[in-house]
Amino acid sequence: MPESSRLERDFFDRDTVLVARELLGSRLVRLEGGLRLSGTIVEAEAYRGQEDLGSHARVGKTARTQVMYGPPGHAYVYFTYGNHWMLNFVTERDGFPGAVLVRAILPHEGVDIIASRRGRQPRERWTDGPGKLCQALAITGALNGIDICSPDSPLFVEWGSSIPETSVTRGPRVGLYSVPEPWKSIPWRFLAVDGTETPGKRRTSGAK
Repeated sequence: MPESSRLERDFFDRDTVLVARELLGSRLVRLEGGLRLSGTIVEAEAYRGQEDLGSHARVGKTARTQVMYGPPGHAYVYFTYGNHWMLNFVTERDGFPGAVLVRAILPHEGVDIIASRRGRQPRERWTDGPGKLCQALAITGALNGIDICSPDSPLFVEWGSSIPETSVTRGPRVGLYSVPEPWKSIPWRFLAVDGTETPGKRRTSGAK
């Protein structure tokens, strides 16, 4: 696929775990003030169904989770830890609560703006967590529920590079300390690695 083409709804209208894996290597794009801010997605987690006790959907459909129950290809943006926004993409059929949390990106466009928002952090720490990337790309609750497949959306995903299995690690999702098994350890977190970093030591929990 051409790098400039956007992911369409049928990409997201599939099994959540598969979508999480195949998002690696694609490009997250934020349009802001006529400028493009973007980065390659290198880490993502799947949350699938009400039976998934690690998912917000475990409590059923609420004012907070209703976006997850809507059609695929929409943004589910929520606030957590008192000061971090988190970006998810809704997956699977309308009425089924699935979503993929975007955990990390590698900055590509708008680097100066991203740098200014991430303070004095080194480049490798600018967007290596879900709260960090939202801060870097100015993603807030104002984008909750938007259709990322709409041609006029200020937030969308483009086709990028395919990441081979040899460059992907798969493991438990982050931060589910009180969640019972098997959901605590189910390997629905996908991380692209290049051989220069140790995934287990990667700081990916939030904005700092």
